[in-house]
Amino acid sequence: MAKAQDIQTADADETREKVRRVIELMRPAVQSDGGDIEFIGISPEGEVAIRLHGACVGCPSSSITLQHGIERNLRHHVPQVTSVRAVE
Repeated sequence: MAKAQDIQTADADETREKVRRVIELMRPAVQSDGGDIEFIGISPEGEVAIRLHGACVGCPSSSITLQHGIERNLRHHVPQVTSVRAVE
């Protein structure tokens, strides 16, 4: 019989993998503008941490891309995601 902690770990692993897949699908669009996205992790509360690279660093539109592009897509495809933040 599986323990509750094992089930939670499996759920967290599955959520992390879903987030990775969605980010991988978005990366070509960001890369076409000279930037890139790196998945850092996801908190137990569902906050995804990403790192922006290349042209995204310091770009005035990066906050719009983060909120309206990346976060919207992640929340749509991975309901466990509550928010997205960029880390340095």
